[in-house]
Amino acid sequence: MEEDEPELAAGLEAALELAPAVQAAIEQVFPSQDPLDRADFNAVEYINTLFPTEQSLANIDEVVNKIRLKIRRLDDNIRTVVRGQTNVGQDGRQALEEAQKAIQQLFGKIKDIKDKAEKSEQMVKEITRDIKQLDHAKRHLTTSITTLNHLHMLAGGVDSLEAMTRRRQYGEVANLLQGVVNVLEHFNKYMGIPQIRQLSERVKAAQNELGQQILADFEEAFPSQGTKRPGGPSNVLRDACLEYLVLFQENQDVAWLDKIDRRYAWIKRQLVDYEEKYGRMFPPEWCMTERIAVEFCHVTRTELAKIMRTRAKEIEVKLLLFAIQRTTNFEGLLAKRFSGCTLADGTVKKPEVPPPSTNPFLEDETGTETDEIVIEKSDMDKPKKPKVPDNPFHGIVSKCFEPHLYVYIESQDKNLGELIDRFVADFKAQGPPKPNVDEGGAVLPSCADLFVYYKKCMVQCSQLSTGEPMIALTTIFQKYLREYAWKILSGNLPKTTSSSGGLTITSLLKEKEGSEVAKFTLEELCLICSILSTAEYCLATTQQLEEKLKEKVDASLVERINLTGEMDTFSIVISNSIQLLVQDLDAACDPALTAMSKMQWQNVEHVGDQSPYVTSVILHIKQNVPIIRDNLASTRKYFTQFCIKFANSFIPKFINHLFKCKPISMVGAEQLLLDTHSLKMVLLDLPSIGSQVVRKAPASYTKIVVKGMTRAEMILKVVMAPHEPPVVFVDNYIKLLADCSTDTFQKILDMKGLKRSEQSSMLDLFRQRLPAPPSGVENTSSLSLSTPTPEQESSRIRKLEKLIKKRL
Repeated sequence: MEEDEPELAAGLEAALELAPAVQAAIEQVFPSQDPLDRADFNAVEYINTLFPTEQSLANIDEVVNKIRLKIRRLDDNIRTVVRGQTNVGQDGRQALEEAQKAIQQLFGKIKDIKDKAEKSEQMVKEITRDIKQLDHAKRHLTTSITTLNHLHMLAGGVDSLEAMTRRRQYGEVANLLQGVVNVLEHFNKYMGIPQIRQLSERVKAAQNELGQQILADFEEAFPSQGTKRPGGPSNVLRDACLEYLVLFQENQDVAWLDKIDRRYAWIKRQLVDYEEKYGRMFPPEWCMTERIAVEFCHVTRTELAKIMRTRAKEIEVKLLLFAIQRTTNFEGLLAKRFSGCTLADGTVKKPEVPPPSTNPFLEDETGTETDEIVIEKSDMDKPKKPKVPDNPFHGIVSKCFEPHLYVYIESQDKNLGELIDRFVADFKAQGPPKPNVDEGGAVLPSCADLFVYYKKCMVQCSQLSTGEPMIALTTIFQKYLREYAWKILSGNLPKTTSSSGGLTITSLLKEKEGSEVAKFTLEELCLICSILSTAEYCLATTQQLEEKLKEKVDASLVERINLTGEMDTFSIVISNSIQLLVQDLDAACDPALTAMSKMQWQNVEHVGDQSPYVTSVILHIKQNVPIIRDNLASTRKYFTQFCIKFANSFIPKFINHLFKCKPISMVGAEQLLLDTHSLKMVLLDLPSIGSQVVRKAPASYTKIVVKGMTRAEMILKVVMAPHEPPVVFVDNYIKLLADCSTDTFQKILDMKGLKRSEQSSMLDLFRQRLPAPPSGVENTSSLSLSTPTPEQESSRIRKLEKLIKKRL
């Protein structure tokens, strides 16, 4: 028995092996954590788990009893399941038979439903066949009734048309004929029917007869020349045309330009007479009155062109402008009275309203040429008026004046030349504008007069022509804009003394402390500011003038209008004015800087308040800057430019004079550092110095001042640093100034008062340290500068810091 047990176990194990898919399905359906249910169950491992030690074998009986109990339960479960499956086959067969019977019954019902559906479909087809027949019958009947109605209307209309034609009832015929033609169009596909074709032929015959009859009536009403029948409107009009040509022929006094009003008065009388007598004879849409007026304009233009060619030498500008104004007024009257539908293109284009213009010249341009509207600077900010719609009759007569507009252009050239000469004479007689610091710098009144005259000329010329004459006028404008810039603006800038012949104000009488310089007076400063403001106004207005000229001229000529050169000229005047102001203030500060460089800084024994030369510089700044700021109140950006240019000029000059202060003792360097800080504070406050309203200085200006004056402070800090050890001193210099120039380093050494031998070794060391100073040395230099070794130098620096804080 013991020998057979391993074979029996191996047989049972082989019999119970299941496929992996079956095993996975079982585990999914009946999940279990029991080791006995595992597919890889190992009896030996399981027993070892139950009895891991020899001591655990004491409970073997209890474990065997539990296993036997479990086996009995499994046997009972298996027995119950097997018994329950005894009748499963029979029940399955019975259920299958019942399902087959149900399917047969369902199939029978579906067949019955299908048969009924086929019968219903057949019934619907029979019903719809009858409906379609009725629908076709209804459509045919409706078409027949409509056609019969049209035929009745056509037959009756043809009879009425023939009767009305014989009775000459043209008003009723006009409405009836259109209706008959419209009805006849419905029978175009029935023209093969004899009766329909006969009616169509009758309509054509009626139309021909009506046309011949109307022509005959017109011939009777307007008999041709030479007949003895009484004359109608044609004779009246023909006689009127002959009368016009005779009255205004070339050799007649009324034909010349000074009596051009009589031409237009004559046509007005003729048109009024025609409308009273014959206005109702023609339909309004024929626009007969407008056609007569247009023909009159063509004849008048031809006659005026002919007479002006013959008497061209007699044309004067006033006479020409008079004739043009009266003609344009007449063309405007035509535009109000007529629509322009009879012109060459046969249509009147609806003018498009352009977007609002940004040009200050855009005023009410419908007035006469004598209108004068003063152009103020505030006009640029006012809402602009849209352009007046075009006149369809514009140029229909006045076009003949264009070849003679050179007379007008030459006159404007002469008038503008006289105007500029008058401006020059008035400026010399009246002198510069009085100082007015309360309201800001005044713009010269002559510039407003110039642009008002420009506007007047531009409006006049644009009414005369938008072609080449506008280009010629633009050339005249350019000429006198340049003359105004040079004669009135640049020509009246105050002259400066110069030792070298160039434009400079730096003329020191003597290079000693307390020396006087040639400065501009208050009136001269106000004059420079006034010229600057005027140039700025001219610059902006010239740009707007260019835009307005481009609006007025033909599109093909826009590229030929360019006032950039004139705007550049005014920009040059502005730049020169700012430069004069800068040079004046800069030169006023020169004696103080010279005094600074001549002081014995090695003999200064203690640090006090700011030096006298600083007080002198601040005094000059407080004298000039408020005047300039108040007179440039209307052009703040140019005042900012003045401040920036002054800072760019003064700070480098101050640093150059700083290098001339040699040798300098430690106390002298401290005093110079205090002075430099004072100047820095004043320069930072320069834009609002002396003003009751304190404004923050522009960032661009502040950056320049801080950068420049910080460099001056760094120079003095390097001078104050001990030159022993040399390496530390050189590294401090490179760190604080970041200047690789040996010249600057040489100047620092001169300021410290080192001997030439010491300077030579310092320069050699400086050249060696330039490429890349070690970081350790930089730290050492920083420490040496902030906390120098000598106790005395440290106390002096702290004392200097206290003085600066006290002043702040």
